[in-house]
Amino acid sequence: MQFVCTLGDTEGQIVHETHDGRSELAVRSELERRGYHILKIRRRGLRLLPSVVWPSFSSSKKRVPDEALLVFNQEFAALLRSGLPVLQGLKLMAERQREPLLREVLEDVVLQVQDGAELSAAFGKHAEVLPTLFPATLKAGERSGELETVVRRFVRYLKLLTEARRKIVSALVYPAVLVGLSIMLIAVMTIYVVPKFSEFFSALNSELPLLTRMTLGLSRFMSANWIPVAAVLATIVVVAKRWSNSPAGERVFDRTKLKVPILGAIFRRLAMSEFARSLSTLLAGGIPVVPALEDSISAVGNAYIRGVLTPMVPKVREGVALHRALEEAGESPEIVIEMTKVGEETGSLDVMLSNASDFLDEEVDTLLERILVLVEPVMLVLMGIIVATLLVSVYLPLFSMLSQVGPR
Repeated sequence: MQFVCTLGDTEGQIVHETHDGRSELAVRSELERRGYHILKIRRRGLRLLPSVVWPSFSSSKKRVPDEALLVFNQEFAALLRSGLPVLQGLKLMAERQREPLLREVLEDVVLQVQDGAELSAAFGKHAEVLPTLFPATLKAGERSGELETVVRRFVRYLKLLTEARRKIVSALVYPAVLVGLSIMLIAVMTIYVVPKFSEFFSALNSELPLLTRMTLGLSRFMSANWIPVAAVLATIVVVAKRWSNSPAGERVFDRTKLKVPILGAIFRRLAMSEFARSLSTLLAGGIPVVPALEDSISAVGNAYIRGVLTPMVPKVREGVALHRALEEAGESPEIVIEMTKVGEETGSLDVMLSNASDFLDEEVDTLLERILVLVEPVMLVLMGIIVATLLVSVYLPLFSMLSQVGPR
């Protein structure tokens, strides 16, 4: 593959060059090793549609899957425990790695470590495809000399985080399937079933009820324009997806998620659990509070929560208690603030934050169970109302006609 690069050279001049490479990551790493400052890099090729309408693959947020990173860290911790040197272990795992993006990262990390770079710094250069917490965790292990222990702590963090996200996805699959089936059923009835009655009704030469006229009008419109309607909806989805990947769009989208009934409470608790667990992991590894707080906030997946928590850093740096800064931020559940306060007073902040995260995870489980209990009857009632309305609108003229020709 070829990549078009805008570079700053060692003399301070901007140059435009084309380079071959297996991936953007490999080209970027090679150019950085040669001393270039990368201003812009993109894959060479034709763009059939403007990037505003159709997002290119290079602009998507491709990251190393958490599952692949989890397996890597489990194996890495096992190799460290066996006494294998770090560099040799990395080479072995790079050769065996099947995830393409993680393999590229490991190959570059091996080269950097061979050149004398620290392990945390080598992984830190790939922060755009790795969790923010990972390089910081490795740095804690290097400082304390307990790299294996820190890696195993990060494995536990990833397991808990992955499990929480899996529960969220599993709970939302069933409602999504019901909504999809409802939309398909309505579309089939509107586009194919109702038009069959249209010719029959036109032969009656009588005024149809308002509900029937509305249903037939909608049916005619959808039958004649379903392709443009589908195209418009697809365009809206693609543009919305593109916009939600921008910093401003991501913040608005994540803030909107927090306002959804029940689901908003889940997303808020999940984000704060992620923050608390990240901070607990870093503090337990020996990272000072302020740097640990910065990395923990960066690890939060919700952009709006991340923005709300960011002002805490200068406050804590100036001497404000962490629990007070959390309270002033305004998005933290009361249990997190109280446990943080107890942790600061007793000197066991990492333990209390871990307990707070566990408590929030339990609350998420409870809310998910409540959703599963409520969603099935609600969706069934809504589907029944919609289908009944369509059927009544179709058969209402027949009932009216039968009542007119019936016995007098």
